[in-house]
Amino acid sequence: MTLNKTVADLVADAEARIHRLTADQARALAGDPAVRFVDIRDVRELKREGTLPGALHAPRGMLEFWVDPDSAYHKPDFATGQRFVLFCALGHRSALATAQLMDMGFGPVCDIEGGFKAWREAGGTVEERG
Repeated sequence: MTLNKTVADLVADAEARIHRLTADQARALAGDPAVRFVDIRDVRELKREGTLPGALHAPRGMLEFWVDPDSAYHKPDFATGQRFVLFCALGHRSALATAQLMDMGFGPVCDIEGGFKAWREAGGTVEERG
């Protein structure tokens, strides 16, 4: 089977049109009340590895539903007017999710280039989630 676009193509397309923060830029925003970090990883990843302190967990599969105020699944956490910084393990899923939210007209939104791995490697604080 040959695909018209691979996952790598989709991620590259998303990365080319979204705003991405380096891990150091993201660390500089930690604690800013105007910024909300959103962990889109699977709950098993959070339990195994922890997350950014105070990060909102929004599983990738529900993100668009939680953001949309007309959805039965809407979460008020996404109606605060804050700047949303998405992250996943390596930055691929968050790039796709950021592009999708931009397509919906949601924002301001960006992601962390390199994801949670880059955050940890840059010395970012990690909070355990059990």
